[in-house]
Amino acid sequence: MSQLKKIHLIFLGLLLLFSLTACSNPEGKSAQLYETAQFEEEQFNIEHATKLYEEILKKYPESDFAGKAKKRLEALKAELP
Repeated sequence: MSQLKKIHLIFLGLLLLFSLTACSNPEGKSAQLYETAQFEEEQFNIEHATKLYEEILKKYPESDFAGKAKKRLEALKAELP
């Protein structure tokens, strides 16, 4: 196997390792949920955004995004008629 192919395989292996590590990170998952909830809010899909914010609070209460999700939930509930 050529040196270039070995380097390429090592690079792909490291990329896969980093990808798997990021997905198993609770902070990363809560960030993804929060970003999705924000997108849903921007699309006026308030019901789905609310569910996502609640999911963050339930699954990741210690994450940095839990506080942000709580604030958004309070703001959304205040806007309800």
